Amino acid sequence: MRVSSTPVSSNGFSVGLRSSDPFLQLGFLPRWKNGNTVLSQRKIRQRFPRASLSSDPLLVQAARGNLTSRPPAWMMRQAGRYMAVYRKLAEKYPSFRERSETVDLIVEISLQPWRAFQPDGVIIFSDILTPLPALGVPFDIEEVKGPIIPSPICSKEGLKTLHPIDMEKLQFVGESLKILRNEVGERAAVLGFVGAPWTLATYIVEGGSTRTYTTIKSMCHTAPNVLKALLSHLAQAISDYIIFQVNSGAQCIQIFDSWGGQLPPNVWEQWSKPYIEQMVSSVKKECPQIPLVLYINGNGGLLERMTGTGVDVIGLDWTVDMADGRRRLGSKISVQGNVDPAYLFSPLPVLTDEIHRVVRCAGRRGHILNLGHGVLVKTPEEAVAHFFDVVKSLNYDIFFESGAAEELEPVGRL
Repeated sequence: MRVSSTPVSSNGFSVGLRSSDPFLQLGFLPRWKNGNTVLSQRKIRQRFPRASLSSDPLLVQAARGNLTSRPPAWMMRQAGRYMAVYRKLAEKYPSFRERSETVDLIVEISLQPWRAFQPDGVIIFSDILTPLPALGVPFDIEEVKGPIIPSPICSKEGLKTLHPIDMEKLQFVGESLKILRNEVGERAAVLGFVGAPWTLATYIVEGGSTRTYTTIKSMCHTAPNVLKALLSHLAQAISDYIIFQVNSGAQCIQIFDSWGGQLPPNVWEQWSKPYIEQMVSSVKKECPQIPLVLYINGNGGLLERMTGTGVDVIGLDWTVDMADGRRRLGSKISVQGNVDPAYLFSPLPVLTDEIHRVVRCAGRRGHILNLGHGVLVKTPEEAVAHFFDVVKSLNYDIFFESGAAEELEPVGRL
C-alpha cells in the first residue's frame, strides 16, 4: 500500500520555562545564549511554516488506528552493527559522536536499512543523549564504558548548569530529518525519537550507565525537589526537541523510557509518568496530528499505567504476550511490536510463523510490527530481509478470513 504524504508542521515551539517549573521555584534563572531572549512565535512560524495535511504513510495510519491493508513494519536499531555496510563506515569514522552528529553520516546510516530492506519507517540515526549538550549537560561515549557524563547533577548547585534547550546546537538533527524526508518521499514514514525525562535523568544523575540505579532512586527520598526540578526541566526541553523534529520533517516520534521498567509500578507512576504526560500534552497542543509512541523496556507491569500518558501507540517488549497486551491495553490505543529479536537467529520458517502469530494476536487494526527490543549484534541480514518480506506479503483480508483471530473494536483516532 503506497500513500502520499506532505510534511506536518506545528505553529511553533517554546524554549522558555514556565513560572510553575520547579527549576525556577528553586531560584535558578535560565542562562540564555549570548543574552538573547526566546524566539517569538511569529519568527518561529516563519522558520517552520505550517504545511497542509494530506494522506499519510502506512505506519502513520496504523498508529492512528486507521484501517490498513497490512501491518506496517520497522525495527528498533534497524541501522547499526549487524549491517556490513555500517561496520565498514564505522571503521572509517570510529567516533559514535561523529557518526551521530554529522549530517552526511546521519543520512547515510539512516538510509542503509532503507536501501536494503525498504521498511515502512525510516528512523533517524541518533541517540537519546544527543540533545543533552544543548541544554547544559556535556557527555562523551567510550567504546567499552558507554556514555560518560563528567559532571553528574545530584544537588541544587548542579542545576545551575542547565539552561533552555538551544536548537542552534541541534541543527544537524533538523537538517538530517529534512534530507531523509526528501529521500524517502511517499514510500515510508520518517521517524524521530527522544528519551523520556526519567531515563535521561538516570544518565545525568548516575554519570553514565548503571545496573543498580541507586543514586537516582535514593534522590526520590533524599533530594526530591532537586530531582523534580531536573525532570521538569527535561520534560520542557525534550518537548521542544520533539516539536523541532516534527517541524524538520519527522512524521512520528518514539519516546524511549528505557529505564522506566527498572522502577516499581507505583514509583514509575510518581516519578516518570507525570513528566511523560507533560511532554505529550505540550506536543499535542502544537502537533496534534503527529502520533507518539511510548516504549519501555520491561513494561509488563506498566501497560495499564502507560495508557494514561496520552500517547497514541504503546510499544510492547518481547516478554509480554501480544494477545495479553491487547486485552490489557484495550481497543482505544494502537500497539507496536513485539517479535523477540532472537527469532532472527532461527530458521526462516520459524521466524515466519512467529511473525504470523504476533500479527494474528495484534488484530487487523492499529498494529505496527516491530521487534520487542532492538536488532541484536550479529543478526543475519537475510533474516532482517525475510522479516520485511513476510510482512509485505500479508493482506489482512486474506490473513483473517479464516476467522481464527478475535476481532478487536476500532481503536481511537486522533
